[in-house]
Amino acid sequence: MSMRTATTIPSMNTTNATNPTWRGTATAVGILFVVQMVTAMFGTSSIQAFLDGDADRASLTVGVLLMMCAGLTVVAIGLLMYPVLKSVSPGLAVWYPILRIVECLVSAACGVYLLARSEVVPNHMLWVYVPTGLGGMVLTYLLLVSGLVPRPVALLGLVGYVALTVGVPLDLLGVLDMDKGAGFLLLVPGGLFELVFLPTWLIAKGFRATTASAGSPLQAW
Repeated sequence: MSMRTATTIPSMNTTNATNPTWRGTATAVGILFVVQMVTAMFGTSSIQAFLDGDADRASLTVGVLLMMCAGLTVVAIGLLMYPVLKSVSPGLAVWYPILRIVECLVSAACGVYLLARSEVVPNHMLWVYVPTGLGGMVLTYLLLVSGLVPRPVALLGLVGYVALTVGVPLDLLGVLDMDKGAGFLLLVPGGLFELVFLPTWLIAKGFRATTASAGSPLQAW
C-alpha cells in the first residue's frame, strides 16, 4: 500500500447514520462482536482441554467448529461494516473486510491442520492476531476520525489493536508470552472493546449522526 495525495474525510450523512438500515447494521454488528468473542473463547477452551489431555476428540472437533463459526462471524462483521466505513474513506475501508476474510482463512487453516494432525500449528494464535490487529486498526481509526462512536470507545479499540499487533513480534522474539503474564495484558484493551464497550454502544445507541469529521485530513490509500 502506498500513500498518495492528501484528501479530506467526507462528512457522515446524518440521514444515513440514523436511518433504520444503518440502525439495524449497528445492532447486528454489536451482537456479532459478542457472538464472535463467546464462540472463540469456548472454542479455544475446548481445544486447549484436548491438548492438555483432559478431553476426547469430540471435544476437539466441537472446539474447532466453534473457532470456524467465530471466523465466519468476523467475516460477517467486516462485510456489514464496509458500507458504513466506506462513507468515511472508501480506499481505506475496503481493507477491513479483506483483513477479516484473511483472519477467517488463517483460523480455518489452523483448525483443519489441528483436526488432521491432532497438534496445533506452531504459534497459531499469533498468525490469527496479525490480520485481527491490522483490520482492527483500520476499523477503529475510521471510527475515531468519523465520530460514529464516542471517542473514548474508539480510542480504547485503537490502543487494543495496536497492542495486539505489537505483541506478535515481541512474542515471536521471546520477549513476552501473550498467553500469560504481562503479555496477556496486551489482549485486555481489545477484549474489552470487542466484548463490552463497542457492542454495548452499538446495540443501545447505534451509530452517531455527526458531521464533525468534515474537512479532517486523511491520506488516501
